[in-house]
Amino acid sequence: MHSPIETFLRKTIYFWALAGGGMLGAIVAVNVWTVLGGFIGLPFAGDFELTEMGVAIAAFMFLPYCQLADQNVTADIFTSKLSAAVQRRFSAIASVLALAFAALLLWRMYLGMLDQKSYSLATTILQIPVWWAYLPALASLALLFIAAGLSLRDNWTGRA
Repeated sequence: MHSPIETFLRKTIYFWALAGGGMLGAIVAVNVWTVLGGFIGLPFAGDFELTEMGVAIAAFMFLPYCQLADQNVTADIFTSKLSAAVQRRFSAIASVLALAFAALLLWRMYLGMLDQKSYSLATTILQIPVWWAYLPALASLALLFIAAGLSLRDNWTGRA
């Protein structure tokens, strides 16, 4: 049984991934409009910019759920014959690496966002400040850090 805070965090991670799917759906709609609009003379200005930013944001939004659901790419061919306890230990090590990876990326992406903000860099057509895309990426990395901590605890203690 999970604590109320842990349940809230797990649900937040789940809904964050669903929002990432919604983001991809919106990007598909923009691209459909671009193609069909080209035929009828109603182009979508800035579609490439929105696609580029949206897909990057969506990819980040899926990371916490993949960690929490233990759906990252693994080399099971090497560990499938090992006992469940040893497999859990390997998963715990992977969770530690994910925790470190999330912390490092969170730190560096935050600094990168500050740089982009200070440069006032914006997309060419829509003039969207580039640093705006960093905000959901940073939220995703913070959730990845939380998910890695939860999965580390689950793998170490044998909880599921």
